Amino acid sequence: MSRPSLDRPSYWHLFGVLARGRRLRLAGLGLVLAVSSALPLAGPQLLRAFIDQVASGRSSSLWLPVGGYLLVSVVQQALSAGSAYGATHLAWIATNALRERATRHALELDLSFHDGRSPGEMIERTDGDISAVSSFVSSFAVQVIGNTLTMAGVLVLVLLEDWRIGLGLAGFVAVAGVTLARLRHSAVPRAAERRAASATLFGEIEERLTGAEDLRANGAGSYAVGRFQQTGAALLRATVRAATATRSVYVLTLSLFAAGSALSLLAGTALFQAGTITLGTVYLLFRYTNLLRDPLEQISTQLQKAQDAIAGFARVQELLDERPSIRDDGQAALPPGPLAVELKRVGFAYREGAPVLEDVSLSLGPGSVLGVAGRTGSGKSSLARLLLRLADPGEGVVRLGGVDLREARLGSLRDRVCMVTQDVQLFDASVRDNLTLFGAQPADDGRLVEVLHRLQLGPWYRALPDGLDTRLGPGGAGVSAGEAQLVAFARAFLRDPGLVVLDEATSRLDPVSEARIEQAVGTLLQGRTAILIAHRLATLGRADDIVVLSRGRVVEHGRRQVLADDSTSHFARLLATASEATR
Repeated sequence: MSRPSLDRPSYWHLFGVLARGRRLRLAGLGLVLAVSSALPLAGPQLLRAFIDQVASGRSSSLWLPVGGYLLVSVVQQALSAGSAYGATHLAWIATNALRERATRHALELDLSFHDGRSPGEMIERTDGDISAVSSFVSSFAVQVIGNTLTMAGVLVLVLLEDWRIGLGLAGFVAVAGVTLARLRHSAVPRAAERRAASATLFGEIEERLTGAEDLRANGAGSYAVGRFQQTGAALLRATVRAATATRSVYVLTLSLFAAGSALSLLAGTALFQAGTITLGTVYLLFRYTNLLRDPLEQISTQLQKAQDAIAGFARVQELLDERPSIRDDGQAALPPGPLAVELKRVGFAYREGAPVLEDVSLSLGPGSVLGVAGRTGSGKSSLARLLLRLADPGEGVVRLGGVDLREARLGSLRDRVCMVTQDVQLFDASVRDNLTLFGAQPADDGRLVEVLHRLQLGPWYRALPDGLDTRLGPGGAGVSAGEAQLVAFARAFLRDPGLVVLDEATSRLDPVSEARIEQAVGTLLQGRTAILIAHRLATLGRADDIVVLSRGRVVEHGRRQVLADDSTSHFARLLATASEATR
């Protein structure tokens, strides 16, 4: 897949994306900016009138320029505040939409994409990079567009006063603008490096915090600190390079301004001595020259944000350019009731040349229970991913209820198939939200309580201080492994699926908890098709049929009891090995 270059997006491309559907608000903001940018030009005109009146001895009407100057200043400040608020509000609305789009897109990408990236890096991609865009956009309208309009007004008015000074100022602005444009191309990649280094640091921190218990238990704290120092140093070096590029532009801009300001003052003085202009006009020209300073300084200051924004937007665009292999192009709906399962000559690989499943064919009738056995790496979990269409087979076809999964709507598939694994994710939210996954599985409170009691969670529920409103801690803090597993079964039960896949769902539980889970499993599987994937073969006792996988191939498929009684079968040998290991 082709990748966009980091300096390909431009300011206008960025604003074009964010402005879609918001043109009316932008027009209103543009009007306010135009007025607020023109008002600073009126102040020097009023002060020139004041100076000329004083110099000529006409002091009777001095209150007019003084009063006008005060009024212009007040209105200018009010409009500046209003435009800043409007620009910030509009920027956050637009970038929040971009943040939502990037997050939704990231969730739709293949698992292989996420396997190669840490959660910290993805947080930086979907939030940190877009926050940099938002910070820049909120100030761009006021600090860059507004100041550019002010500069244009200054140049026009100075040209009207004296074309020679006007051309000199125009040349100064042109040189500064060209310099900024040229240096931007070298500055943006530096900013991109800094954002990438920041993402790496976030990923490093997230990984170390997740494994804090293991690091402490094994005395690996010094290693974690050393890795943090390395990634922190890399971020520091990238930040220094980015800041150096920015400061080079800033220093050069100030140097050009100092030269232009001095030349303007000398030219105005010469014209005054020649009697061409008044003393007030000398001040006017000098003040207008100084008015160029703030816009140029503001634009230079915004360059750092511009670099971060363009680099961040390029990284977000790169994320959005990623295309999932799983497309929701199907129109078929899976039928109601227990689902039949059929795999026909299925082959699958995460990367080319390394097959995980080869020529797998099997069928399972509606309402049947299939046990899948095999050693680690035999392809059991990959088989489960294919059944939920978290991946598509490279060869062959997977059918549920007679429907090819490539032709089924993903929404229908997610409603009719569910999987419970050994790694249950509980959220920092209420019990209700953890059961319904924040409303993804609508159910009234009575139904939730009924399901909890049916799945052996009645005592746990009665002990909750606020019932369904009780808030669980981050990661389900305070909930035992057995209770968490039962909550996962409750989620599955609420969806009323036609196919349930249990992938090592009881492998980490103690015998007492496992006994409770077994009762819940019996309740969950009633009237449903089920596939049980297990290392602990004792959990396959309720299976009707057994499939044994080895190196991605089906080496055995038959009735569970028949295979268990045949001492020469692969399944019987696995049972014997497991029995010896537990002695």
